Amino acid sequence: MAIDRYESTIETDFQKKLDYGGYLRLDEILNSQHPLSNPAHHDEMLFIIQHQTSELWMKLAVHELTAAVEHVKQDRLSPCFKILARVKQIQRMLFEQWAVLETLTPSEYAQFRGVFGQASGLQSFQNRMIEFLFGNKDPRMLAVFQHNAPVFEELQRLANTPSLYDEFLRHLARRGYEVPAERIERDWSEPYEAHPGVIAVFQRIYNHPEEYWDAYEMAEKLVDVEQQFALWRFRHVKTVERIIGFKMGSGGTSGVNFLRKGLEIRLFPELWDVRTEIGQ
Repeated sequence: MAIDRYESTIETDFQKKLDYGGYLRLDEILNSQHPLSNPAHHDEMLFIIQHQTSELWMKLAVHELTAAVEHVKQDRLSPCFKILARVKQIQRMLFEQWAVLETLTPSEYAQFRGVFGQASGLQSFQNRMIEFLFGNKDPRMLAVFQHNAPVFEELQRLANTPSLYDEFLRHLARRGYEVPAERIERDWSEPYEAHPGVIAVFQRIYNHPEEYWDAYEMAEKLVDVEQQFALWRFRHVKTVERIIGFKMGSGGTSGVNFLRKGLEIRLFPELWDVRTEIGQ
């Protein structure tokens, strides 16, 4: 049986009005896929769209994490709970996207891999922004962005300012928690290193969540996003191994072996270490 869904109130005259495509600038977005293979390989479109959509999700993640940092700097933890819950879902979308790319077989990818030369996800400045906002700092990774002055300058700024975790520890110090001084004033361009004094702070919070609820909730939200980040990294490794095996990465890395090192990174180490101490 046919269902008539037409309603007389549906707007149809957009000669002088903003429509859906105009608001979203779909003319620009949908015309931004330009395969380089000649003749065009069918699967190159998948490869391009996979990475373009990832960058759109990363743009939102940067937007959200930047807002979270500002809230923490102003001692407002509550808005961060919603923000980090959203970031976790963005990360979930990025994780699930690998499933689409996994439909690309090694034989298919080999037919067009060479067309983009040394272009590589390693050069994703938004991914680097996310890493820096989370605190995974390594100034040496900035070298690949030297050709793009605005991006290079913004990454330098992020590399030399406190991460979200740094700001959380500074917030806790302002509230009277005994955060070690060397963790709230340091060289922000250096990667964060765990400190037993910070574990003690989180042990106090986790042993009495009802007393320190906002700090406890913030800590758990950070664990959420780090766990999701680790899952994304793992699936990235397995997807790359599945498609190119142990070939060199297009950007000059060792490929899978390089990506595997990322699995060992801990963004908020004391939030994991404290689990051994809770209840003691």
